[in-house]
Amino acid sequence: MKYYMAPMEGITGYIFRNAYHKYLYHMDKYFTPFITSTQTRKFKTREVEDVLPEHNQDMYVVPQILTNKADDFIWAARELEKMGYREINLNLGCPSGTVVAKKKGSGFLTDQEQLDIFLGQVFSQLDMKISVKTRIGKDSPDEFQGLMEIYNKYPFEEVIIHPRIQKDFYNNHPDLQTFQWAYENSPHPLCYNGDIRTGDDYKSISEAFPNLKAVMIGRGILRSPGLMGEITRQKEIEKKTVKAWHDEICKGYCQIFSGDRNVLFKMKEIWFYLMPLFSGKEGLERKLKKAKTLTEYQSVVEMIFESI
Repeated sequence: MKYYMAPMEGITGYIFRNAYHKYLYHMDKYFTPFITSTQTRKFKTREVEDVLPEHNQDMYVVPQILTNKADDFIWAARELEKMGYREINLNLGCPSGTVVAKKKGSGFLTDQEQLDIFLGQVFSQLDMKISVKTRIGKDSPDEFQGLMEIYNKYPFEEVIIHPRIQKDFYNNHPDLQTFQWAYENSPHPLCYNGDIRTGDDYKSISEAFPNLKAVMIGRGILRSPGLMGEITRQKEIEKKTVKAWHDEICKGYCQIFSGDRNVLFKMKEIWFYLMPLFSGKEGLERKLKKAKTLTEYQSVVEMIFESI
């Protein structure tokens, strides 16, 4: 089994990836938060920073592109190829309302005819590994059979399936029955993504789908930084290692952002997922949320780690 880190917009950028790779676990692949490919033929500064080779050394990183225009995807892929990337991922999974309204991400799943044309153009013009991260439909799992018929026509490197529809967002349970159908009918290597939060969750998926190539994990890693140790039955991650991981991320943000406010916003976003690990520390959680300076924030963080 291979293990992938899911792309999470605003969180799993290069600073997070490097700190995770350094202190916690070496994932087989890291997928970047999506790059929005547009007709301007220009990446945003933050997108460039995230994919610069010098920011992603000693890791297998796969840039993810969000678009419904074949020409834009092809341009972006070729630009990334110039940087040394040989694999690109197409985002057909983002459930955000603003994205879906533009018929991008999982919103693109509603126009299967256009999606087929899009993929035909992409694969006819690019000589790269191309993978796709998809949901099983926008409004109903019944859409997925038609989608799989399209995916099966093209030489994808792999198909990453999050077995929820767009309207689920991250609620309800993953539709394992639909994933089972894909598992039995796809000629491509499959990767499962969705609600792997514990070692038992991973065990259930790996036992249900014994020939599965890979699993992708996102929120589970944020909620439990030591999750991969549990899954791979390595030794438990020590508190000091988790603290070093946290400090490395904070240090990285301090280097690229000016002012405490931006750094605190990014760090508190991580704590939104991390705080449930520290049950019974509601008073410290409130202090953390109210922290307005880095000095104040770091003092609260020290108290949180000292209390466990």
